[in-house]
Amino acid sequence: MQCRRGFTLIELMVVLAIVALGTALVSLALPDGDRNVLARDGARLAALLESARAQSRVAGVPVQWRPTASGFAFDGLPATAPPLPSGWLDARTRAVGNAPVTLGPDPIIPAQAIVLQLTGSATPPLRVATDGLRPFEVEDVPP
Repeated sequence: MQCRRGFTLIELMVVLAIVALGTALVSLALPDGDRNVLARDGARLAALLESARAQSRVAGVPVQWRPTASGFAFDGLPATAPPLPSGWLDARTRAVGNAPVTLGPDPIIPAQAIVLQLTGSATPPLRVATDGLRPFEVEDVPP
C-alpha cells in the first residue's frame, strides 16, 4: 500500500476560501478613514461653536463664525476672551456654501447649520447644526 503525502486540491481550495472570507470580513470591519477625519473636524467645530456661544453670552456681545480660505474665524470675541483656533485639523476639510453663523448673546439663537465636506473624497458631507436651543451637534446631511 502506498502512503500519500500532502494535501488534496479540495483541501487547499477550502483553506483558500476560508482565508478569503476572513479577509473580506476584516476589510468590512475597518473604519472609513475619511469619514473619521470629517467626524473629528465636525466634533471639534461643534465644541468651538459652543465655546464661542458661551463667551458671547458672558460678554453680552454677538460673536460670528465665518468660513475663510484656510479654515474659519470667529469675529466679535471680547479681547479678554482666550482666542479660539481658526483652522481645520485636516487640510482637506471645507465648509460648503455657508453663510456666517451668529452665536448669541441671547440664550436662544436661530436654527443654524454648517455643512462640512472633504475635498477630493467621496465621503458624504456632515452638518454641524443646532435648533437654536440645544448645543451644536454633528449629524448626517439628509439626502
